Amino acid sequence: MEEVTRLTEWMITEGRRSGDPVKVVSQFCSSLVEAGVPLWRVNIGQRFANPLLIAWGVVWTPNGTDSYDVTHETTLTDGYVGSSFEYILANRKPLHKSLQQLDSETEHSSYLEFAEQGGTDYYATLLYYGDGSLHGCTFITQSPDGFSPEHLRLIEAVLPALSSALEPVTMRKSSKGLLRTYLGDGPSEAVWSGNIKRGERTTLDAVVMFSDLRGFTALSETSQEEEVFDTLSDYFDLVVTAVEDNGGDVLKFMGDGILSIFTIEAQRDHANCCRLASQAAQSVLSGLTSLNSRRDGFQKPPLDVGIGINVGQVSYGNIGSPGRLDFTVLGGAVNVASRIEGLTKLIGRRVLATSAVASAVPNMFVSCGDHEIRGLARPIELFFLTEDSE
Repeated sequence: MEEVTRLTEWMITEGRRSGDPVKVVSQFCSSLVEAGVPLWRVNIGQRFANPLLIAWGVVWTPNGTDSYDVTHETTLTDGYVGSSFEYILANRKPLHKSLQQLDSETEHSSYLEFAEQGGTDYYATLLYYGDGSLHGCTFITQSPDGFSPEHLRLIEAVLPALSSALEPVTMRKSSKGLLRTYLGDGPSEAVWSGNIKRGERTTLDAVVMFSDLRGFTALSETSQEEEVFDTLSDYFDLVVTAVEDNGGDVLKFMGDGILSIFTIEAQRDHANCCRLASQAAQSVLSGLTSLNSRRDGFQKPPLDVGIGINVGQVSYGNIGSPGRLDFTVLGGAVNVASRIEGLTKLIGRRVLATSAVASAVPNMFVSCGDHEIRGLARPIELFFLTEDSE
C-alpha cells in the first residue's frame, strides 16, 4: 500500500537519522491516522539494559507526545502484573481485546481505566530488534466499531519500519545510561564522545570530596551479608543524592568509600564549587540523622561517616590493559582529600576541609589547627564544617 511505503521510507531514512523517539513516534502515529487507523492512544515501550531502569517509552495521543521511564520495581506492581505488556512479552504474541462491557471484578485496572476514558478497542503487539530483544506497543481507539482487521494489518505492516527507527535510539540510550550510571555525567559524556581513550587523561581543576563509612569492617564481621548490602545501599544512596543534587559527579565506589568531584569550569566558579561540595557534605550529615532515626526504629546500630574535601588540579581518564579499563581520577588533590578524611575520627569532626576550600566559603568552616598529612612535607591547617555537631 502507498501509505505503508511512504511511512516505511520515512522511518528508515529521516526517522532513523533523527535520533528523536518523540519525533519518530509522532510521525508514526499521525501517518497511521492519515491512513485511516482511528488511533486515540499509543504506547511504544522499549526495554533496555540498565541497572536502574528496565524500560523507557513514548506515549502518543492527539494532544501530544511524551516519554517516560520504568524502574525495575515497577514490574513487581499491580500496574504491570497482569497487564498487556506482561502478556505479550511472556507469550510472544499479540493481544486484541475489546474494552466494552468489561467485568470490573476480573479485568486488569489499565483496561478499566481506558474504558472509563472512552476507549473501545485495544491492541498490543511486539517490536522485534536485531539483537533478538522483544519490545511492546499498545494501540487504543475510541471508535465505536473498534479496530478492523484492515487496521491491524496496516499497523503490523509498518512495525518493522518503526523498529528500524527506534532500535538505534534504544541502543544509544542503553549505552549512555550504563556509562552515566557507572561514571557520572561529565566523565560519561567524555567517554561516549571518544575523547578519553586508554592512556589519555584530562587535567582540570575540581573540588574533590572523599567520604567513608565508619565502622564498616566491624559491621561486615558482625552482620549478615544481606544487612551489609542493605546498609551500603542506604549509605551510597544518601551520598550520591547529596552530591548530584549539588552538581557534582560520583566517580568511584571503593569498598565503603566514595570519590566525588565538582568540576571547576572557569576560575570564577572556584568559590561556588567549594560551596556546592560543602553543601553536599551538609546534606550527607542531615540525611544521616534521618537515616539513623529509621534504623533506630528497626533496632539497628547508627551509621557514621567521615568526609574530606580539597580543591586542586586532578587528572581523569582510562587506565588498564588493552582488554580491561578502569576510569579513575588521580592527583595530589585526591590524595589529600582521602588522607584528611582519614583524620576525621582522630580529630573528632566528621567533615574536614583544607584552607583552599574553607577560604572560599569562610562562613561554613572553623579552623581546627595544623595537622600532619602523610605525604606532605609540612603540616597544613584543617577546618571543620560548622554544622558538624558530632
